[in-house]
Amino acid sequence: MADPKGFMTTPRQDWPRRPVEERVRDWDEVYVPGALLPIVSKQADRCMDCGIPFCHDACPLGNLIPEWNDLVSREDWRAAADRLHATNNFPEFTGRLCPAPCEAGCVLAINQPAVTIKNVECAIADRAWEDGFAQPRPPDRLSGRTVAVIGSGPTGLAAAQQLTRAGHTVAVYEKDDRIGGLMRYGIPAFKMEKHHLERRIEQMRAEGTKFRTSTAVGRDVGAAELRSRYDAVVIATGATAWRELPVPGRELGGIQQAMEYLPLANRVGEGDLQASPMSAAGKHVVIVGGGDTGADCLGTAVREGAASVTQLDIYAQPCAERDEDAEPWPTYPKIYRLSAAHEEARDLETAPAADADARLFAASTLRFTGDADGHVRSLHLTEVDAGRRPLPGTGRELSADLVLLALGFSGPDRGDGLIDQLGLATEPRGTITRDAGFATNSPGVFAAGDAARGQSLIVWAIAEGRAVAAAVDRYLTGSSRLPAPISPYDRPMTV
Repeated sequence: MADPKGFMTTPRQDWPRRPVEERVRDWDEVYVPGALLPIVSKQADRCMDCGIPFCHDACPLGNLIPEWNDLVSREDWRAAADRLHATNNFPEFTGRLCPAPCEAGCVLAINQPAVTIKNVECAIADRAWEDGFAQPRPPDRLSGRTVAVIGSGPTGLAAAQQLTRAGHTVAVYEKDDRIGGLMRYGIPAFKMEKHHLERRIEQMRAEGTKFRTSTAVGRDVGAAELRSRYDAVVIATGATAWRELPVPGRELGGIQQAMEYLPLANRVGEGDLQASPMSAAGKHVVIVGGGDTGADCLGTAVREGAASVTQLDIYAQPCAERDEDAEPWPTYPKIYRLSAAHEEARDLETAPAADADARLFAASTLRFTGDADGHVRSLHLTEVDAGRRPLPGTGRELSADLVLLALGFSGPDRGDGLIDQLGLATEPRGTITRDAGFATNSPGVFAAGDAARGQSLIVWAIAEGRAVAAAVDRYLTGSSRLPAPISPYDRPMTV
């Protein structure tokens, strides 16, 4: 604890964002380059060394937050990077993409603004790359055992890196043409530029991990055949079966799933397309769904030059402060948060009729109507009560040339045949069944991440990857020294 009074004398200061008018003209990250390091050491000083750090419990990775806060406050970046990487394979991902449940669990957050844990984490990760602390760590010797990892999102990459470092020969199979899963084609570059992903992939290649792109297991290569070629298989395909909106007019043109829309914008950034065939340019856009995916669509549509963008959230507008009775500290509260995309929409007034920023809260879609060519032109909605029941007399109509459905995901997509070919048991909600050791009912086949847990956060995805790696290592060798931060049955803290 470098400054015992830091939490009393230093106010919270977040990484500043670039001006809205500037950042919406490009796809670069929204934060001011170079503006984090000058403030982060004093922010780390605010860590209280509280004795019982609930930030540990709030983070499924078990990040050693007070330790690396102390090291950053002393500007010992090498030691801080070592402590951070001891629990997290990809802190530059979580430092940009995680909603930071650790900050909700910060003891300081009981009655003050929490420590900027996420910013400190990101600063350590970036400094580690700049100073050469993130070197490849190939194994000293090979085990002679082989593992196939299906899916290259954060779970698959974390599992592959851990197993490679343990000495196993690992190949990652990805159905898309590039590695990264949703981090590649689902997350917009303004939230995380892709060079962060590229350098981790190169690190993994240098360690010995093999990558097989444009290979959908179950379709391009049989799942049973793949299983026969490897000593173990890890399924980390994510939860990509999107939820539908079964209302009248859904068949009209111009109504797309968010994960049909977002990858095209990312492919423009990758240089694959000159312009997205679903571009929001000049269109009235309505996003159905109030979560992070909807916010990603919002920021993307704004950058593409939409005429207007409105986001519908079926839940009531949250309060600005934690409800101590319903969601007491240290649980992660549902409060009103202003993402970078919502800040942009608010300042640019993309949806003048919205309740706040671009969002209409407590709003439920009733139907769509279209023109003579079968293309959507309007969305009809109603306000709802806390039980999602329509409130009489609250019907409204919004102009809509492009509707994006961001309603979440129910489990892994079964269209490629992977689950059926391996005869895997599934839960009623569609996720893959597994036991306490992450093993499925098919011998030698393990399941991790959203494919088995269900839609979750990136920190849970990485924790699942690390834990399943320990389980596979134990299956292959009889024991394991790899860390297993969570079990398949662990869940976020709730009341």
